[in-house]
Amino acid sequence: MSRENQDPYQLKILIVDDEPVNVEILEQMLEDEGYENLRSTTDPRQVLPIYQEEGFDLLLLDIRMPHLSGIELLQLLATPFANDYVPVLVLTAQTDDTTRSEALQAGATDFLTKPFRQWEVLLRIRNMLRTRLYYIGQRQRGDTLEQRVRERTKEVYATQLKVVERLGRAGEFRDNETGAHVIRMSRCCQLLALAAGLDERQAERILYASPMHDVGKIGIRDEILLKPGKLSAEEFHLMKQHVEIGREIIGDHDSNLLQLAGIIAFSHHEKWDGSGYPQGLQGEEIPYEGRIAAICDVFDALTSARPYKDAWPVERAVALIEEESGRHFDPQLTTLFLGLIPQVVALRGEFPDLPVAMSDHDH
Repeated sequence: MSRENQDPYQLKILIVDDEPVNVEILEQMLEDEGYENLRSTTDPRQVLPIYQEEGFDLLLLDIRMPHLSGIELLQLLATPFANDYVPVLVLTAQTDDTTRSEALQAGATDFLTKPFRQWEVLLRIRNMLRTRLYYIGQRQRGDTLEQRVRERTKEVYATQLKVVERLGRAGEFRDNETGAHVIRMSRCCQLLALAAGLDERQAERILYASPMHDVGKIGIRDEILLKPGKLSAEEFHLMKQHVEIGREIIGDHDSNLLQLAGIIAFSHHEKWDGSGYPQGLQGEEIPYEGRIAAICDVFDALTSARPYKDAWPVERAVALIEEESGRHFDPQLTTLFLGLIPQVVALRGEFPDLPVAMSDHDH
């Protein structure tokens, strides 16, 4: 319960004593000294609600009281005080060592016996409030530092996202100048990840990592990448190298986001039946994120126009996805994806491609 005002005379002091005359004496003493924020109660059962609702910075506490003794009250306060430092000055007529020991073990900071000397009470209070102020200052500095760390981390993460986005669009720019494919494909990945039961944070990471799935296209020659018609076996072999080029571009980085981008770039052309590339992984050997990206990438690529191909109608693309379930695609993810078709198709309206020169050839 930090305070912006660092004047000890503004800190809140709570007096708890079942004898009204004792409360009055302490209040008058503290007011004469200049303390301005005093609160008191003769019912110890009110202390916990007061702390939870208003807080206080110092507790002046009697031991012998009805309903709750000072020791029992300290035991009740142990949990809420665990994440705070609130000094407690016990003022009691009991002088035996057992009471003193129990009070200190229960959480009391200091102990004075009645009748007390005014100068000593005020000195103890002043020292306790100085300690309280030091604690508040340290916590505020810690909070400020933590906030700066959070802000800096957010800045670094935002920079990583921008790098991922720009590199992803750089790769896609080779055969789709608008870059809308990576936007639609990544949002489709997020939708499918959520449908598959991944939490929002995991789905968000896939959203931000998947745009780099084809960044390796940067290293593929135009005569192969943009060739109208079917690629030869040699050309297709060269084309397949874009996944390895992509992984090399992304590199081995400590960033979880870039690590995931590398996984997707390297695995999104693997196939469920093991006939994909570059490793020929099969079934659940393929990273889950790669399996998600594979479906979303193929569907959006099929329904997108390129200089070397016309866009497929949605119905034809859906039919191919269904046909390839259990061969190219994870069958469970395929079922989930087909249930998302209206939302996936809506992404094209939200992020459309610019018109491109068409040809009569399919790639």
